[in-house]
Amino acid sequence: MDDFDRRILAALQADATLTVGELAERVGISSGPCWRRIQKLEKAGIIKKRVAILDRDLLNVGVTVFIAVKTSQHNAAWLEKFQKALKDIPEILDFYRMSGDVDYLIRAVVPDIKAYDDLYKELISRVDFTDITSMFAMQEIKSTTEIPLSYAMLRR
Repeated sequence: MDDFDRRILAALQADATLTVGELAERVGISSGPCWRRIQKLEKAGIIKKRVAILDRDLLNVGVTVFIAVKTSQHNAAWLEKFQKALKDIPEILDFYRMSGDVDYLIRAVVPDIKAYDDLYKELISRVDFTDITSMFAMQEIKSTTEIPLSYAMLRR
């Protein structure tokens, strides 16, 4: 990973619709080497995919809920069941295993409290939990998909 790669990644994180020519111009290299670098970054798995970021409010899923889950089941079979249970629920955007007081943290989007209640009922019908706590976001202050690139290792 060198400075050109980081500049390519930064530009693509900001706007994945840039043509190779536009990207090359922004980065300061010609189109051929730029395209080869993009292919290399994709092959290495650094660029996982290119997506469109949609407006949740305009699509009627403007309510963000964080669901903190506690369980007394700390075994591989329960975890596998839990993972499978959440996999096909489209409202669930993020799902993490945590350290500390909460075992798992889920981020979901729904249109309203009624829709969250339906999601909650779906969750508890699929898996047994010790405790579920829901926290609704009142205001989104910062949300980004752009990861910091300053930690990316420079190639020597």
